[in-house]
Amino acid sequence: MKPLYPTLLTPLLAIGVLLASSAASAQQQAPKPEQFIKWRQSNYQVLAWNTGRIKASLEGDFNKDDVIKASTVIASIAGSGLGALYPAGTDTGSGWHDTRVKPELFTDKHVAELSGDFVREATELSKVAAGGDPVAVKQQFGKLTKTCKACHDDYRFKD
Repeated sequence: MKPLYPTLLTPLLAIGVLLASSAASAQQQAPKPEQFIKWRQSNYQVLAWNTGRIKASLEGDFNKDDVIKASTVIASIAGSGLGALYPAGTDTGSGWHDTRVKPELFTDKHVAELSGDFVREATELSKVAAGGDPVAVKQQFGKLTKTCKACHDDYRFKD
């Protein structure tokens, strides 16, 4: 006759694992609005730094490798789904500093179009940068920065 405990232990162990995972899930909470604001402010700081790297290369000695690296970061962040960092309730508050986003960003349907433009131009900049032609990079960089300005003009409070 086999001992009874292995047959009882398996279901008890399974129940214990389920209870532990349920407790862990219950403890996880949705991020607070301040966390979303910090995340998006951090992303935009990285975008600004890499945009500055490209601008410096275009204004000084063109460095193809630096431009490729910076444009790859910009395209990656642009395509990462930044819109998820703008949930309801994050139109006011502080992250690393007070948010400067206007409430209209959360309701205006034009935002999706502007976001798509940003992703498209960032992706194209990454492709153009790989070619290494400073004139082509400068032209595409101008298109990218126009998408940034379009959003800032309409949906960001001025400093």
